[in-house]
Amino acid sequence: MEKLLSRALARGGSFADLYFEHQRTASILLEEGIIRTASAGVTCGLGVRVVSGERTGYAHTDDLSFAAMAQAADTAAHIASDSKTLPPQAIAPSSFDRRYAPQAIDLLDLPARIALVERADRAARAYDPRIDKVIVSLGDETKQVRIANSAGVLVEDVQPLFSIRVSVIAAENGVRREGSAGGGGRIGPGFFDEKPPEYFAREAARMAITLLKAEEAPAGTMPVVLGPGWPGILLHEAVGHGLEGDFNRKGTSAFANRIGERVAAPGVTVIDDGSIPDRRGSLNVDDEGNVPGRTVLIEDGILRGYLQDRLNAGLMKMPSTGNGRRQSYASIPMPRMTNTFMLAGQDDPQDIIRSVPRGLYAKHFGGGQVDITSGKFVFSATEAYLIEDGKVGPPVVGATLIGNGPDVLTKVTRIGHDLKLDEGVGTCGKAGQSVPVGVGLPTLLVSELTVGGTRQ
Repeated sequence: MEKLLSRALARGGSFADLYFEHQRTASILLEEGIIRTASAGVTCGLGVRVVSGERTGYAHTDDLSFAAMAQAADTAAHIASDSKTLPPQAIAPSSFDRRYAPQAIDLLDLPARIALVERADRAARAYDPRIDKVIVSLGDETKQVRIANSAGVLVEDVQPLFSIRVSVIAAENGVRREGSAGGGGRIGPGFFDEKPPEYFAREAARMAITLLKAEEAPAGTMPVVLGPGWPGILLHEAVGHGLEGDFNRKGTSAFANRIGERVAAPGVTVIDDGSIPDRRGSLNVDDEGNVPGRTVLIEDGILRGYLQDRLNAGLMKMPSTGNGRRQSYASIPMPRMTNTFMLAGQDDPQDIIRSVPRGLYAKHFGGGQVDITSGKFVFSATEAYLIEDGKVGPPVVGATLIGNGPDVLTKVTRIGHDLKLDEGVGTCGKAGQSVPVGVGLPTLLVSELTVGGTRQ
């Protein structure tokens, strides 16, 4: 490793690192009671990075012979060549606290995976005779990483990940509605000790059956109550990406150069925390070998900081927050979220709903889009209800939430005491890379938000 780091810095540069990865994966998909696909695989390789100012050289190889690794180091060195060199230090193992099991988790064998998805299939179909279609997917993986860098850091980690997803379609009188649910985390099949496959199957079926009686969503500007848990995805997209260091260093974020300013209503505190045990977005060490912590992004409405990897933290003269993440050894690290959520307030969730004469209660979200520069977002609410005279009324379909991330936080008027993290299904995409993340939210009242619907 020291020889590779020396070669990486042979043409100049201030920093170099090596990212070794060995990942075992297994997945299975059940549809219409039939196992459609089952797969298992191994990914193995090395990524070499050289940093010189704002320029980064990166090369990777799936051949771990010394000759191939040396060629990758030489390639990265050539891309980031510089007249100035900071020679590498001797590397030594580092110790750190672990947030999830350090041992590799044995992947389930095929009969065990089949049994789990079949249990979910049976539970969904038994929920209601109107359940017409069931799809269940199950995935588990164990990733082993070793990270060494020219600052003398050497860390190794084992990163398990487990997830189940259930989607169902209910049909009645020509109307078809979909429901979905899922969960997982940095844990093995023991995840099902508390919430078995049947739990997620029934939740997906409940959503689909409920939406069979849904009305068309209204359109207009109105108060919106966001439910606890998964609706935190709106916070993740509309605000979280705008607080990542690279966008702010380049001045392309709506939050650039605003540290110390009010960007949200009083009482709004937003945290990114990669240290929560066993959570899907948690990390023992990030993909640069730094230990993630609890980063306060917004405190009582005031912007306090950004999410940083090593490169952007150095260029901005700020501390790294342990948020350097990459999809695999073939990907360059960048600042990314881990588990991002808003802290609880003091309000009773039922009182929040009772305070709304007419509005929308959004319980579950699907896809969304956000423009980092402007902060504008569009989200589809896959499970939503009208609020009428302070009570949750009939379900609605076709609702989209349209707004501006920095603006929507200033319109938060009530915050529930019921902070909840999502079940563990989040995957975040950025610059072509996907990483597992977590989100969370208490019940929240946004006084005014544009709802896109099909009726007035």
